[in-house]
Amino acid sequence: MKKIVNVMVGVVLALFILKAEVIAQKIDDQRMERDIVVAENVLGTLIKQQFEQQRMFFPLEIKGSYQPGYGVTFRLPADFTTPIAFSISGTTTNDVVIWGERGAQSGVTYSVGGQRDREAAVVEEREDAAYKLKEKSKEKKRLDMDSVRDGYNLKVIEAAKSFIVDYGDFITQLQPTEKIVITNQGEQPRMWVGRYFNAPKRTHLSIEGTKTDITLFKQGKLTRDQALAKVKIINTEAVDTVEPDMELLSSIFNRLYRSDLSKTFFTEDNIYYERLKDFGVIYYMQVYSGTRIDYARYAMPTLGLNDVDQQTRDKKVKEIYPKFEQELKENILEYGRTLKSLADNEVVVFNVTLTKCKDCGIPATLEVSVKGSVLKDFGSGKMEKNAALNKFSLKKGAIQ
Repeated sequence: MKKIVNVMVGVVLALFILKAEVIAQKIDDQRMERDIVVAENVLGTLIKQQFEQQRMFFPLEIKGSYQPGYGVTFRLPADFTTPIAFSISGTTTNDVVIWGERGAQSGVTYSVGGQRDREAAVVEEREDAAYKLKEKSKEKKRLDMDSVRDGYNLKVIEAAKSFIVDYGDFITQLQPTEKIVITNQGEQPRMWVGRYFNAPKRTHLSIEGTKTDITLFKQGKLTRDQALAKVKIINTEAVDTVEPDMELLSSIFNRLYRSDLSKTFFTEDNIYYERLKDFGVIYYMQVYSGTRIDYARYAMPTLGLNDVDQQTRDKKVKEIYPKFEQELKENILEYGRTLKSLADNEVVVFNVTLTKCKDCGIPATLEVSVKGSVLKDFGSGKMEKNAALNKFSLKKGAIQ
């Protein structure tokens, strides 16, 4: 009897796998692309309608992409690239700078006592007052920009929720477990903005709904309010405080993926991170497969190849991509245990921009994430390696 049951279970599993493969094969790429383009337009229109009393001076660019098994992700412009949230602090009538005889640039000092000391004290007092006035002006501008940003984000969230519930079925080939995600999280950090301009903190938006909930709403099994309540929302901002453990992990991966240690892709740039309030941390990587020797020849240092043609290089890229993906997960699991400041319900995300390889069939981007609780359980021995690796979430960008 037990043998018969095992056989039946095996048959059911085989049928399930076969059914999944048939479903995957039924995806019409051209139809999916058309549906996404139409959906991009609808989402953009809904967002613009939220600002019907305000002018948007240039188009709101939205880019959607489909990942089998995950769903469709629509990427909005990141903070400080949107038409109403972008502002540069320049010289205004409130920016008062007084350079006296003492002058901060000159480095001139005076001994105590005498007329010149009194003059220097007056100049210093004026400089101090001017500095305080300037800082107060900067703080007001920042608060004003924060207010504009927050208002903008709330309107985007409302438009995104309506889009998912009311128009999510425009993407006709989504499977029941697949999602629609709208986010302002791009592939590159916007760290330079905060460094050079008086800009507000960068925020992270993610609005997510499932095809199942959309279908239940369309079938009348959920009210609109119930469907809207099921949409998951993340709305948080970057934190300025430097976390030593997160800085350490950035340093570890900077070294780990240099060409002399990596056996797959490598990085030449620093790996930056953003700490997001009540969300976790996002690391940004740009990885390469090799360096160009001339127009059609490449060196691939991680593979010990010093002179290969384009065809060989592309073949090698396709071969090492799966290994890179697996090793990245393993390295995050191994070294992510250093993230002591990460809460159990927060996540660590690695946002990777992959080497360019036309028609290689690898994604242009890869996002790998895992919860802090998984890293802690693995680090303390409560979870086996394979079980922990199965807890990772992967999101792949457009296929090259």
